[in-house]
Amino acid sequence: MVVRREVTGQEATEKENKWVRMAANHGKKLMLVTMAGLIWIQPVVSLGPFSGNASRAHAAAEQTVKLSDDIITSGARLVKYQYTTTRSGKQVKVLTDVIEVDLTNPYVQLDVMTGKGGQLTTRQTVQGMTNDTGAVAGVNGDFFPMSGQGVAMGGAVSQGTVVTSPSQLEGMYAFAVTNDGTPMIDRFEFTGTVFAADGSTFPLAGINQEAYRTEPDKGYSHVNKMYIYTSAWKSETRPADSSTTPTEVLVQNGIIQQISMKSAIPGPVPADGYILRAHGQAADYIASHLSVGQQVDTNYELRSLTSGQEINPANLKMMIGGHTLLVDQGKASQFTRPTTSISGSSAVARTAVGYSKDGKTAYIITAEKNNNSSGLTLAELQKFMTSIGVWKGLNLDGGGSTTMATRPLAETSTTLTFTTSNGSAGQRAVANGLGVFSTAPQGTLKGLKVSGPSTLLIGQTASYSLKGYDTYYNPVDASGIQASWKSDNGNVTWTGDGFKAVKSGKSQITAVSGDAKNSMNVTVLGGSDLDSLSAGISSAPLEAGTSVSVAVTATLKNGSTVTVPAEAVKWEMTGMKASVKDGVLSVQSVNAGAKMGYATPKYDGFSGTPIVFTTSSEQIWENFENTSYPVSFTGLPAEVKGTAAVVQGTDDRANSKVLKLDYDLTGGVGNKFGYAQLNGTTGKEIPKDSTKMTIDVLGDSSLNWLRAEFADADGKSIYVDLTKQIDFTGWRTMTVDLTASAMKYPAKLKRLYVVNLEEGQDERALTGSVSFDNIRFTAPAADGGGTGLPSANAVMTIGQKTMLVNGQKKSMDVAPLLKNGTTYIPVKYVLDSFGGSATWNNTAKKITVTRETTVLELTVNKKEFILNGSKKQADVSPIIVDSRTLVPLRLVSEQLGIVVKWDKKTKSITLES
Repeated sequence: MVVRREVTGQEATEKENKWVRMAANHGKKLMLVTMAGLIWIQPVVSLGPFSGNASRAHAAAEQTVKLSDDIITSGARLVKYQYTTTRSGKQVKVLTDVIEVDLTNPYVQLDVMTGKGGQLTTRQTVQGMTNDTGAVAGVNGDFFPMSGQGVAMGGAVSQGTVVTSPSQLEGMYAFAVTNDGTPMIDRFEFTGTVFAADGSTFPLAGINQEAYRTEPDKGYSHVNKMYIYTSAWKSETRPADSSTTPTEVLVQNGIIQQISMKSAIPGPVPADGYILRAHGQAADYIASHLSVGQQVDTNYELRSLTSGQEINPANLKMMIGGHTLLVDQGKASQFTRPTTSISGSSAVARTAVGYSKDGKTAYIITAEKNNNSSGLTLAELQKFMTSIGVWKGLNLDGGGSTTMATRPLAETSTTLTFTTSNGSAGQRAVANGLGVFSTAPQGTLKGLKVSGPSTLLIGQTASYSLKGYDTYYNPVDASGIQASWKSDNGNVTWTGDGFKAVKSGKSQITAVSGDAKNSMNVTVLGGSDLDSLSAGISSAPLEAGTSVSVAVTATLKNGSTVTVPAEAVKWEMTGMKASVKDGVLSVQSVNAGAKMGYATPKYDGFSGTPIVFTTSSEQIWENFENTSYPVSFTGLPAEVKGTAAVVQGTDDRANSKVLKLDYDLTGGVGNKFGYAQLNGTTGKEIPKDSTKMTIDVLGDSSLNWLRAEFADADGKSIYVDLTKQIDFTGWRTMTVDLTASAMKYPAKLKRLYVVNLEEGQDERALTGSVSFDNIRFTAPAADGGGTGLPSANAVMTIGQKTMLVNGQKKSMDVAPLLKNGTTYIPVKYVLDSFGGSATWNNTAKKITVTRETTVLELTVNKKEFILNGSKKQADVSPIIVDSRTLVPLRLVSEQLGIVVKWDKKTKSITLES
């Protein structure tokens, strides 16, 4: 459809005639703009009114329920609805959002928003346009061809100035508001005249329009026509792909400054003038009647195609184009234009505008299509519009373009009112939008808005910000607001800088300033809100002097994760004496005879995954004597050069091999990196649960930064500093803590490297050489620390207080019990036989079972239990019989790795490990 070169007027006429003949041969066609912005050509039967889907009968199940009603500014409010209808025999619920604007309120007005910086041929998101123009709300506006330059198809007027004139298309309606606040929806045409100094005239075809096919004649819009282009047209091409060779006239202050025959005037339209663009007969008129230095005048107006009434654009506050009429006289109207190309019968996101019967209220309407809402068909949209009081309304661009942005109370910019149907793609950039603007003066403080986290952890202190709005519901400068803060209970306390969570439960915090006050609800999360609790590492060496970083993280029931303040965590130590300070756990001593130790984090009674302390050893991981994998050099930026290789050492390492990294960072700019890459891009696996790395480094006193890069089980890169400055020569042994990185295993060491940061680069050497040797990792011993859990065979019998352990009889103070098909046992005697320990919390009625690396926490009469810091659900719960706690046998044995056999005939239980 688009012609790719400029042609003469005669050629264009011939091409146009050929195009019309081709169209006739293939059946009458009509060009429509889709909601995706593409031009479609589709067969039509006539150019009269179209019944479309408006005539379809609707089920009686339709219902409109108001969900919320919030003030945006004086004279404008956001009302959210849930619209229920029957679709394909099923009831569906759709979310809709309506901005109601009081057209009688002197402090609010509607206006068209155009692209970026108010200029045509640019596109901008709705939120971008509202924030650029200072609008308090806005929606996407008119239809536009996505493949075009970014100019809406319909007319647009802003504060009496014509931004674009209406296109000559059938059935396209527009929404306008006059200077006295009267709304109207109508079809409009543009009429205008150019007056030459010799008294001759020529008709104006329009203002700031892209090239298109007119209806119903199917002509080229710019053939033999004259258009005005103002400084609102940003592109230097006026317009692109018009299939006509332009003659252009530059007019400034009513005087012709330049005439360019059959070629465009280079550059944009100046701010103090306009360009007349002409072709064919219009270009001939310019050649005969206009000259540089002469005066030229223009006159234009809009005319209603339904009443014939002439409208001076200066009498309009605004106008924005749309598509088909949807509602007329409070009822669903016939469609005035085919709707197939805008998916009229499909449920999609929709945008519309209308007004009330008394003309006092404008309705700006969107129907959501996202994970929470299925969108509307045009017929359903008509029903919804009439249900909320729309007297006359029209369709605006929809689908992926449907966007609404509104400014919340006390905020200075707009936010998205709902998730668009584009999903992760975000907002679509559109040609124009319909904006809501406040014109109110600054009022006095009327209300406050408290912002801050709604959930806290015990021990956490959070700051809360305060914003305000005035008597016109517009934001005020919060810096001058003096407020007092308080909480309704002791769950949180005011510290002077914020609120500190003291204990679990709900609180309401309130800020008061004069007569204005605002509250928000805050929940302090307790142990019952957690699903798991972890210290970030799973094991550590069991030896005095061990220090490991323990950043405790909680996973909540909603799946989110939070860092638990150190002061909110209580630690239970087993098998050792240790303390935690500033997030670091330090072992002071190991209990006599202890082969394992445990540090269990607890939050509000919830036990986390224990850190298991076992005998550890330092392992030589790489001494470069028999390296069987490739070592290579890489640099960033690309200009960085160097080598990395395993070579024979020198001096006191002359009898061993080392990894040598030579680097030349003189090339390129910015931060510079020289890498010794281990095993290609893969890296080499390090021992599981390593707590520290020790490495010998030969320094070069370059003052460069030396680092190591690991890749953990999630593919995440972990960066560890060896030294912030290489300020030494000769060999030096360095030890770094790996526990602070919260590395997930299995993990690999990928590369060792030097860094020269751009800042202060002249103070560090750009060339140098470092070497590495004897890389060691400290990790739990391969045998689990030699815990030596006993292997045993134990037999218990229901109702008997004796048991056989490896053939020897042992006494118990309570007998196993069979109840409702579940066998309960005293777990103490199992642990005595198979290794492990149990502790009892009489207050909480909890029993904690520990065996090697497994920690199991059970609560009497609760099916929920905690296994290694994570909540689980069982079929049965522990019980108390004769003041003794009995636990479900199979639950405990399965978690502790003990095999259970049941003999129904003898009612005996055999345990083996």
